[in-house]
Amino acid sequence: MGFKESKNFSLNSIAKEIEDFWAKNDVFIKSSNRDNRKSFVFFEGPPSANGMPGIHHVMGRAIKDIFCRFKTLQGYKVNRKAGWDTHGLPVELGVEKELGITKEDIGTTISIEDYNNKCRENVMKFKNIWEDLTDIMGYWVDMNKPYITYDNKYIESVWWLLSQIDKKGMLYKGHTIQPFSPKAGTGLSSHELNQPGCYKDVKDTSVTAQFLIEETGKKVFNSKKTVFFLAWTTTPWTLPSNTALAVNKNIQYVLVETINQYTKTPVAVVVAEKLVPKVFSAPFVRVDELVDHNKQIPYEIVQHIMGAELIGLKYHQLMPLVEPHENKENAFKIIHGDFVSTEDGTGIVHIAPTFGADDALVAKNFGVPGMLVLDENGNPRPLVDLQGRFVPEMGEFAGMYVKNEYYAEGEAPERSADVEIAIRLKEQDKAFKVEKYEHSYP
Repeated sequence: MGFKESKNFSLNSIAKEIEDFWAKNDVFIKSSNRDNRKSFVFFEGPPSANGMPGIHHVMGRAIKDIFCRFKTLQGYKVNRKAGWDTHGLPVELGVEKELGITKEDIGTTISIEDYNNKCRENVMKFKNIWEDLTDIMGYWVDMNKPYITYDNKYIESVWWLLSQIDKKGMLYKGHTIQPFSPKAGTGLSSHELNQPGCYKDVKDTSVTAQFLIEETGKKVFNSKKTVFFLAWTTTPWTLPSNTALAVNKNIQYVLVETINQYTKTPVAVVVAEKLVPKVFSAPFVRVDELVDHNKQIPYEIVQHIMGAELIGLKYHQLMPLVEPHENKENAFKIIHGDFVSTEDGTGIVHIAPTFGADDALVAKNFGVPGMLVLDENGNPRPLVDLQGRFVPEMGEFAGMYVKNEYYAEGEAPERSADVEIAIRLKEQDKAFKVEKYEHSYP
């Protein structure tokens, strides 16, 4: 078999020749016409046609194509079905921004039908570009009869699958921790959370809180002063939901005698040894060496102790506004967490199982309950509702949005929930340090 010699070698022209040859001779169609052969069925993990394709799509599709071509060479009838992912929220938010509306306007200033039609139009606005890319890169997939996730047929197939799972007793009701948008009123996928502009550098109120050890645990420590565990958080609004503190059994901790900078009360606090310079942010100075009592915070390390010795100790609930509705005898204790490090904070992590995936997992492993209260129907719910507000059981904080950004324009209070909580903790001798902290937050 001979091959034509290419004197003026050009990958672009060769690719175009092959593309034209495939199209003219229906090579893709012919390779699939094997009705008497065993089938190998491929459904493409569908791209989203409301966004432009990128080089990573080319790479991913090239890998997919290898497997389908290999199965074709093996003699299989390879059905390659294209698809379009019309996932809702990013499309809805884009349409609402384009039309200058919010969710509340749907059904009033714009009909539901017109809104749906606009979303269906928007979600396919780059479809032609995707189809051109598919041809140019030589990716063989049937785009004439794609599956589209907004089609009733597709939606009904998903409901049918769920019904089959339910009939087999494999569907259950439980709790998961996931990102949630109070404004949209829905959970968010990892894809949605990684949309451009979602994460921003913001300055939040951070609190290093003092968790008072229970009387039974004092024998572990060599101090006559009141002993506290120190835990740092950049989300003070989660502190009412605290039900555990995590240490790392392999980290060296220290007991430090000092004074609370806000109340001037003598205390002894537990922190990771490596983080002492960060927690105190001042040169070591004993009480009898103080020069300026108003500006200097004395501290002295009086005991070293491994994290393993702290596990199982109990402490008093930091903000006793509500109690867990079940298994409360196993709450408010020190547990081990592999994720606890000495990179920042105090080396002791505040655990709120209802608001963190890592928190929920480690709490479950140690039998620690989440802070859930029962609603009027007897269903457990967290201390923040789906609009981002504290529930009625939260006393003086009831009805407050946990972030000022959730308020309508001009309605946010001067002091956010984070600030109000920090102030209460200061007044109650439960805050060791309160300061602004800049971090990347969704």
